[in-house]
Parts: sequence; structure tokens; C-alpha cells
Amino acid sequence: MDTASPVKFGFVCVQNAGRSQMSAAFAERERDLRELGDTLEILTGGTHPAEHVHEEVITVMQERDIDLSDRTPREVSTDELESCDVVATMGCSTLELDAENVDVRDWALDDPHGQDLDTVREIRDDIEQRVKALFDEFYPDEP
Repeated sequence: MDTASPVKFGFVCVQNAGRSQMSAAFAERERDLRELGDTLEILTGGTHPAEHVHEEVITVMQERDIDLSDRTPREVSTDELESCDVVATMGCSTLELDAENVDVRDWALDDPHGQDLDTVREIRDDIEQRVKALFDEFYPDEP
């Protein structure tokens, strides 16, 4: 039995109400599809969390059969992020992690908040592809 620590992906933005929530949800789905179980942990949070997930984000994610309506944005700590193998920021972060072993990637995504649904769909689809590519990089032999 493998006792190595699980890989940990972090998805963070300022409000944790749009891009990082979509990223975490796609990562959770990908983890399930690839049957990775507890070999992968997923963390999401924001530096200044909003009260709720943006309505337009909930709407476009429902189109992918993912329900974000019960999720609550949360604050994420530097310690939590420094425990990750990869932290994807969404293009809005001012994070300065001081951990040598954390691969920080800025995905530079537009903010979906207040955007029309077609624009939010484009952001969602971009996020979905980036999440799949991240899994392909870390788990190339998984289905």
C-alpha cells in the first residue's frame, strides 16, 4: 500500500466565488472520472472571500451538471497553500508564497462576475481545459 502523501492542487482567487470555484469543481469531477480517490486533495479559497458564489457561475456550471449553489466561498491561509504541490491563481491574486516546493501558476483568467452568460461560458470552458491539462501532466497514464 502506498503511504506517500497525496498530491494536492490548490485553486485560489480573491473572492473564491467564480473562477477558483469552477476550477475546484472540475478538478473534483476529474479526480472521480480518473478514479484517483484519496491520492489527490483539492483545495480552494480566496484572499478576501465573497458572501456567495456568483449567480452567473452557478448557472453555467449547472449546464455541465455541476451544482455550485451550496458552496460557500472561504478564506484560504498561506499555510494551506504552501502545503499544495500546485497552486493555480486565476489572474487576480497578489499571493506571495514562500514555499520552494509549490508550483504557482497564474492562469490569467477574466473575472466572470457581472459578465454575460456567453462570456462566462468561455471562461468556464477555458478552466475545464486547463484542469484537464493539469491532470494529464500529473497523471498521464490515467484514463
